[in-house]
Amino acid sequence: MKERIYVCHTFYNIYVTLLKEFALPKEQQGQADIALSTISSDLSVLRGRLEASGVFAHVYLLDEKKDSAFPELAKYKKSYHNILRHLYNRIVYTKKLARREAPYMTIPFEQYRDVYVYCDSDPIGYYLNYKHIYYHALEDGLDCLKYLDGAHYDNRGHFKLKAFLSSLNMIFIQNGYGKYCLDMEVNDLSCLRHTCPKYKVVPRKPLEKGLTGEQKRTMLEIFMEDGDRFVQELGEKAKGDCILFLTQPHPQSEEARKQICHDIIREYCQDAHVIIKPHPRDLIDYGALRPDCTVIRGKFPVEVLNFLEGVHFKKVISIATTALDTIDFADEKINLGDTFWDKYEDPEKHNWRTV
Repeated sequence: MKERIYVCHTFYNIYVTLLKEFALPKEQQGQADIALSTISSDLSVLRGRLEASGVFAHVYLLDEKKDSAFPELAKYKKSYHNILRHLYNRIVYTKKLARREAPYMTIPFEQYRDVYVYCDSDPIGYYLNYKHIYYHALEDGLDCLKYLDGAHYDNRGHFKLKAFLSSLNMIFIQNGYGKYCLDMEVNDLSCLRHTCPKYKVVPRKPLEKGLTGEQKRTMLEIFMEDGDRFVQELGEKAKGDCILFLTQPHPQSEEARKQICHDIIREYCQDAHVIIKPHPRDLIDYGALRPDCTVIRGKFPVEVLNFLEGVHFKKVISIATTALDTIDFADEKINLGDTFWDKYEDPEKHNWRTV
């Protein structure tokens, strides 16, 4: 029996996984495996560096497929405004999606004592419940359920009934409501509108503060291909009245995101040099869009900047970034909130906290 494996979907998931592994006693380190899902982010760019770090025994790629890869399932997701028909279709969809995913789940998860999964709303959650494999869920982003409680938002209307069916493994609900989810790690219960009996508080800040200098260096080597040059170049820019703008992959319209960038720089960054850090899933060429700004190249969680000496900003600006509370390299942190998007798209597409 193998010890444990982490299924990661984002760069931040990998960051938290490293924090958890570094916090273990020395004799327990180096025994874990990590699976990098390809479903939403190209995490494969880190595979070689993760292997070279020696933190994990094995580094796998997991070829999860979005349900759109199986067009025959679309009919089960249609709304018929009939709860009985909806639940029947949901039961069928839950089983069929897991079966379609099975050929791509090439990692023997049943051979691990502990399976840790971020974003169990993705097909991995359906698959593990279908195969009756117990797992631990983890909060995807810092206090992310404060901004979007996916379990309640995706299942608004008759939630208690749906949660009961999920507890029987007839349908699947993420974030602690699946039958085979043992528990779910969250950073802070006090900020959450809804709680679940399976929530388990594991604060992330103490894990960051517990890092040794060597561990921070390992983090930088994993996430940055040429960390020393990056520090030198950014250190020369990030001085004085410099402002850091963190983009996000919302709204879906690239033209809307481009306009958001222009508007934020005009409204909040006057008379200051702006450094733009694109979100890993935001593929806009901000260097071409704003040649007057410095664009951070490479994909890594913004928290890694905490480990760089000599890098400091007057302000950091984001819209609804969960990472903002964790950063220590700015005098002022401005989170504009998801209502900022109201004038760029239909509020129904981002007004998640109404549920």
